[in-house]
Amino acid sequence: IFDEKVYLGHHDNGRPFLHNSAQEISISHTNRFVAIITHRDEYLGIDIESLSRNFSAVEKKVLSEDEIDDLSEKDENRNKQLAIIWCAKEAIYKRMSLMGVDFAEQIEIDKFTPHDEGTLDAVFTHKDGMEMEFELEYMVFEGHVMVWLVG
Repeated sequence: IFDEKVYLGHHDNGRPFLHNSAQEISISHTNRFVAIITHRDEYLGIDIESLSRNFSAVEKKVLSEDEIDDLSEKDENRNKQLAIIWCAKEAIYKRMSLMGVDFAEQIEIDKFTPHDEGTLDAVFTHKDGMEMEFELEYMVFEGHVMVWLVG
C-alpha cells in the first residue's frame, strides 16, 4: 500500500494513525478480509462485515424510528440492508473519531434499496445540533458488505 515502511499507532479513542506519514487511514476486518482506506488530505472511515452474521439486533439497538420504517419487508433483503446500515454507521463513527456517539440519535442513513453496490446519504448530528452530511459508497461481495466514506 505504501512506498516506504510505515508505523501504525492508535489514538486514545482507538482511531488508527500512521506515525511517519501525514496520510489518514481507516481499517476494518472480518475473519476473511481486511479493508484499508487511506487519503492524503481527508478524514475517512471504512467498515466490513460478513453477511453470515445476523444483523437483527442492529435494528433494535442503533436504528432510528425512521430507519426502521424504511427497512425492506423481504427477509433476504432485510439482513443485507441492516448490514449496510450498520457498516455505514460504523464508517461514519470511525470518520468522526468521537466518543459517546448515539448511533440511533446522531447518525441517520437515508432510505435506500440495497443493491450489490451503490451510494448512501447520511447525516451526522453533533450533540450541539450541528449537522454534517455524508455520501458513502458500498459494495456487496463474496458474502460480505463493505462501506466507506472520504471527506
